[in-house]
Amino acid sequence: MNDNIQEGKWSENVILVDADYVDKVAFNLIVNFERMLGRQIPKADMALWADCVALDGGLRQGDNLTQVVLIHSKNKLQLDNFTPSNYADDLTNKAFKDHLGEFVFDAYHAEEELVGYGAFFVDALQLISAQKEVKRIMVIPNAEDIHIYNKVRETLNRIEDDDNKRITVFAMQPMPGGNFRQEILGYSLMAALNIKPDEISKKTN
Repeated sequence: MNDNIQEGKWSENVILVDADYVDKVAFNLIVNFERMLGRQIPKADMALWADCVALDGGLRQGDNLTQVVLIHSKNKLQLDNFTPSNYADDLTNKAFKDHLGEFVFDAYHAEEELVGYGAFFVDALQLISAQKEVKRIMVIPNAEDIHIYNKVRETLNRIEDDDNKRITVFAMQPMPGGNFRQEILGYSLMAALNIKPDEISKKTN
């Protein structure tokens, strides 16, 4: 585990993101919907996406503090399909505030020589879920990797004070359940990509 991720206090709300995976999903949505809708799809608005994930995770309007933890591979300096995108310049230690409170971003890369990328993500989840002050966790793993998804399930099933934590796992389709709620990742990404449901229905009807 990267020592930096262990420093400082944790907020009550944490969004933990496999950034490489989410970036890939956003790319696939852009390609598919540009073909379907016949128009250019803009890059995903990171702040809007964080809002949508927080809402899906049960956060409501108020003076909340939410940490957004982006885990990425060492060779990736930025997200290709989000704005803002650069981990060092645009996201790490940056924040925004709106009707849901303040969102603070941090990005961490796995030292793949020491620990695999998927294992680093699971280690981060174990660390965050063990913090007493963290009450709401929204997890976006690479659920397409069943090995990683099962490790996420096992980690969340071992949480001792689960009655005091609300945990939501996001995936592109319903997955085998566990000690957590589930939400469809595509909905929040579509909102952040400015893809409207009525626009889709007009094309499919």
